[in-house]
Amino acid sequence: MSDDPPEGAAMMSACHGGESDATGSGSAGEDTLVAQMIRAAETFPDEPSFTFLDFATDPAGRRTTLSWSELDRRTGAMAAILAEAGAAPGERVAVVAPQGPEYVVGFLGAMRAGAIAVPLFPPNLPGHDEKLASVLADTRPAVLLTTEPARVSLEDFRISKRLPGRSGVVAVGLAELESRAADLPGPPEVRVRPEDCAYLQYTSGSTRNPSGVEVTHAGAVANIRQIVTAYGVERERNHIVSWLPLFHDMGLVLSVGIPLVSGAASVITEPLAFVQQPVRWLRMLADRPGAVTAAPNFAYDYCARRVKEEQRADLRLGDVAVLINGSEPIRAETLDRFQQAFGACGARPEMMRPAYGLAEATVFVSTTRNGTAPRVTAFDRELLGQGTLSPAPPAAGSGTFTELVACGGPVGQEVAVVDPANSRRLPDGSVGEIWVHGPNVARGYWRSPSRSAEIFAAALADEPSGGASGGASSTGAESGGARRWMRTGDLGAVHDGDLYVTGRIKDLIIVDGTNHYPQDIETTVQEAHALIRYDHVAAFALTVDGTERLVIVAEHSRHADDPETEREAVGRAVRDAVVAGHGAPVHDFVLAPPGTVPRTSSGKVARSACRRDYLAGTWSEPADLDRAGAGGAE
Repeated sequence: MSDDPPEGAAMMSACHGGESDATGSGSAGEDTLVAQMIRAAETFPDEPSFTFLDFATDPAGRRTTLSWSELDRRTGAMAAILAEAGAAPGERVAVVAPQGPEYVVGFLGAMRAGAIAVPLFPPNLPGHDEKLASVLADTRPAVLLTTEPARVSLEDFRISKRLPGRSGVVAVGLAELESRAADLPGPPEVRVRPEDCAYLQYTSGSTRNPSGVEVTHAGAVANIRQIVTAYGVERERNHIVSWLPLFHDMGLVLSVGIPLVSGAASVITEPLAFVQQPVRWLRMLADRPGAVTAAPNFAYDYCARRVKEEQRADLRLGDVAVLINGSEPIRAETLDRFQQAFGACGARPEMMRPAYGLAEATVFVSTTRNGTAPRVTAFDRELLGQGTLSPAPPAAGSGTFTELVACGGPVGQEVAVVDPANSRRLPDGSVGEIWVHGPNVARGYWRSPSRSAEIFAAALADEPSGGASGGASSTGAESGGARRWMRTGDLGAVHDGDLYVTGRIKDLIIVDGTNHYPQDIETTVQEAHALIRYDHVAAFALTVDGTERLVIVAEHSRHADDPETEREAVGRAVRDAVVAGHGAPVHDFVLAPPGTVPRTSSGKVARSACRRDYLAGTWSEPADLDRAGAGGAE
């Protein structure tokens, strides 16, 4: 990324790739993920591509490493097996496997066969079987790809959910792929074009039912190149390190996409390894010079809270290159807490790179500049509620301002802050919907043309119809010369050249004419009483008797001896804190048992699902739907 700050509304010109194609057998252009893999195998065949650390079978992390040439052979064999199993070009292949080397080989093998990969997760991921069933029903894959140990549970799941019967289950291990490679005819001769759909990235469903985002090869490669440029990733000096789930957009692009385009070696473990012992992630970073990693904000907070002082003693983080913080609201207190916890281990503020993105843009939109510490600004809370970003005076009281973390500017794409009511750009400092235009924007939602047109074919009212061409859209082309923009559904504003993300339109809580952002209220709630479980709070709105009201559901700590005796005191502390900090009365507060506030498959609090559970009486009697309407519902 340039050291020059983005100007005005954080605009940058989009960069475009040339027309090319690649076949599964290896004739390659550069703008497909398949071509990138083949190029890496031809250029540095014996260098490591992916290393997997398995902490479930070995406390030290059992290593499985594939060189680029091994990856090439095994994905070629996988493509041949999938073609034999019915994965014709354009058909869907659902990767329903545990995190591991087979997942990466299966994902890339599907694309090499010309199929559309659908990165998913095995059955029995707590709380997410219904999402898995709905996605499989939506995509109707020709093949379900898994590992041999997971085959039986997948077959049982398919029967129990009465899923369509056209999908065959293919379970192949790495050793079998290697042994069968010589006997197979090689990858099918399939023309893979940049404009073809590479994979369907299903959204986590934090604010709506999951939707399949159609990510093209060209869009994926463009976005990965933008990321490589933004963070300065180089094969010779960087390693990619991750525990993020491979079915999540950030995990997939970080762990698989960046290595394909940059050639940098990737080291991966599974999410459970991190959750059980977060120090494992930090040791993976410390052991690999120039480590580049990414995680949601909660992961950095989790490390600061859970990694013990004696575990920090031998941590050496001074050679870490980049710590990307994204995928959920970034909290200033987390940045401070992480730096305080690991500064003595060599962590420096400028390593932390706040970022903004979403699956509809492949994953990445904007980030901070290289070599600069995160920028935190205190904005006047009352004015923010009225839609204006205005710095609070230095002597402002703690309840009068909201601290926001800047997400820098875009790379290789354009961002505009727009009034969603009239589709006109807003001046700097005004909060509006964030719109994105660039070669990385997905082409639409799977089997949803009307929603695709609504989200991916937006036009700025104040932009000439003959604007610059080349922007991505649901059709991959411009209409009548007008540029097409993607509506993110996120709210934000530009201040001093940086993008600040304030929340989601559908999550916004409006009480007595004032806008409140749920993440701000949730932060206040979890700090109101020691019994409330950190990062397990949901704030949402209901319409009661025609007026929008605030409801809060918060889990109590697992270590609470008798939460019932504390319920009244906790509720009183929460109500007082929210009124003092936000001026919003709490219509209802629920102190819920641990594990009952729903979360998305990527770990975010699912506020819409929480609202549905509340109305259904999960924690009490069902709400009176004549009085409590679906205020704020999708």
